[in-house]
Amino acid sequence: MDQYIGKLLDNRYEILERIGTGGMAVVYKARCHWLNRLVAVKILKEDLAQDAEIRRRFHDESQAVAMLSHPNIVAVYDVSRTSDPDYIVMELIDGITLKQYIQKKGGKLSWREALHFTTQIMKALSHAHGRGIIHRDIKPHNMMVLRDGSLKVADFGIARVASAAQATLTQEALGSVHYISPEQARGSHIDARSDIYSAGVVLYEMITGRLPYEGDSPVSVAIQHINSIPLSPRDLDPDIPEALEAITMKAMASDVNRRYVSADAMLADLEEFRKNPSISFDYTSADLLAEEGDEPTQILGANTPHSVRQQPAHADRVEEPTQAAHPRRSHSRRNDVGVEEEYEPHGRRGGASRLPLFLAVGAIAVFLVGIGVFLWVSFFSGMVGGEQQYNVPKLIGMTLEEARANEAVLKGQFVVVEGETVVSDAPAGQIVSQTPDSGLNAPSGATITVSVSSGSEASRMPDLYNKDHRVAVSTLKNLGITEDNITIEERSDESVGEGKVISQTPAAETDLAGVTQVTLVVSTGPKVETVNVVSFLHKSPEDAQKWAEEQLSLTYGGITGQEYSDDVDEGLICWQSIEPGTEVDEGTTIYFKISKGSDPASSTPPTDEPTVSPTPSQSPGTGEDPAPSPIPVYRTVQVKLPNDGRERVAVRIQVGDNTAAYDNMAETQMGTIYAPVQGIGVQQVTIYIDEVSVDSYTLDFSQ
Repeated sequence: MDQYIGKLLDNRYEILERIGTGGMAVVYKARCHWLNRLVAVKILKEDLAQDAEIRRRFHDESQAVAMLSHPNIVAVYDVSRTSDPDYIVMELIDGITLKQYIQKKGGKLSWREALHFTTQIMKALSHAHGRGIIHRDIKPHNMMVLRDGSLKVADFGIARVASAAQATLTQEALGSVHYISPEQARGSHIDARSDIYSAGVVLYEMITGRLPYEGDSPVSVAIQHINSIPLSPRDLDPDIPEALEAITMKAMASDVNRRYVSADAMLADLEEFRKNPSISFDYTSADLLAEEGDEPTQILGANTPHSVRQQPAHADRVEEPTQAAHPRRSHSRRNDVGVEEEYEPHGRRGGASRLPLFLAVGAIAVFLVGIGVFLWVSFFSGMVGGEQQYNVPKLIGMTLEEARANEAVLKGQFVVVEGETVVSDAPAGQIVSQTPDSGLNAPSGATITVSVSSGSEASRMPDLYNKDHRVAVSTLKNLGITEDNITIEERSDESVGEGKVISQTPAAETDLAGVTQVTLVVSTGPKVETVNVVSFLHKSPEDAQKWAEEQLSLTYGGITGQEYSDDVDEGLICWQSIEPGTEVDEGTTIYFKISKGSDPASSTPPTDEPTVSPTPSQSPGTGEDPAPSPIPVYRTVQVKLPNDGRERVAVRIQVGDNTAAYDNMAETQMGTIYAPVQGIGVQQVTIYIDEVSVDSYTLDFSQ
């Protein structure tokens, strides 16, 4: 069972269940007891928490991210105040990831929907970049789509302040390799434009239904980001607007200086495209190329846009260069059988259609030499100069302790980091996979992320006694028992608190093989006795309090007011909030009012002269007794207060036409209140809590 489930962090955040796991941290659903709301708590993994530098950065960076406040960014509420464990508290989102949404839509979105989401992504990045925060892991897995269609960028867990020291990819597994920018893949300096590249990849995936680069290993994919150009989106789907293709390819330019200079610049183009989908931009396939210069890969043609569509809409904007000033370039394309062939772009003049044989041989020789240079620079140069390279050892089959003590690990000063815990036939605690794979070369101090076996499916019933029933249900669900097969029974108990498990079937440590049904008996708290409320009328407040508390075990709520009464002497109880004869739980609060004596306005002042008036027993002109005026009668209305996180609610009771027969605030921790109302005859009583009707029934106010 997860050690944090049921734990209370800093006497505030109660961990309820695990909802996700990442490379650096585990995310839990939790309840904030101070504000009574659900939140997400991200806890730094234990093995990383042993590194003081990682912990320091975890706190510094999460506090920096907490500065962000934007509707398209998941809010960070709090950062741990102690070091055990290290955690951050975030907004809990009710939605799915953008990756799940894309898959739900069949792997591809319409260009209008992609525009909708990309605009929100860029607004979030604009806000973060404006405050010096670079995300560094932009991918659809880190974006949440809410039910209303809005999007929030999440997981700034590896975000860095732009001025902070940069680290290489091999030292920290930063970003996801399919969305990583070329400069991240090379381990060179990054800035906000790296996020723009990754956002371009996300846009590419949404409109084409595929990733720009695929490979057999993360290394091969990373190399493609550095040296290749993806297929043009319109080659994959001609229905994609040219302008949106231009925006996508400019964002994904391998040369950082050819990308959008900022998120705001890309937003401006997205807005122009939204207003006019047929707009043409001055971006051509050449915008994807790195600047020509001394870089060795330039002679290989790796950046030649042979797979990028020429954009006719922009052709008229490019002046025809002279042959002397600009040597003519040849382009390639695939013919009907998939073989690349040379072709001259339309509008070019002069020159033979095919290269002479000796030039073709020379080009092939240059290409092969370039490949050799590239492989030397990328893989072998570190062995004879620069950073020392070490062979990654095989750690599969070892425990974490054995792996960290391994001679090859110590020699290369590798950092072994625990990644996911997976169900496996391997013994619990044994490493079942690693990244990078064994046999590859890596620089000294590189990180090796390993997945550790949790063993086969748990075979023993955990001890759930005195656990919160929500935590118990979550634990059982993690063991593969569905909620439909969990039965909750309630019973009062003097020793086990309300909402906690008294007993379980099967019992703890029972073999779970074949078990499909689990019964939990949950405490409703100590058994509450009921009492029959007596009349307190004509008693003094002191006697009423003493009788209520000592004889009936009620809670004395005090005197709530005074009123005139012809029947009760001044200073004595003339009204009580719970009607005599009502049966209530012990501890229920009762309120009183005291009499101010007879109402002076009801007495007739004496007069010296006799007046001629009808006798009291007769109506004027009729000789009949007048009909007595009906007298309002008090009744007590029981109102059950909600238990949904609100601390105070407005309670209003309508009796007939009297829309505010009772109107007051109530503390929800009281559980139930007894509200005094008055009426005449049979009336409809409606109860409102925060102006929402929760109950309605008829009540007889007859004497």
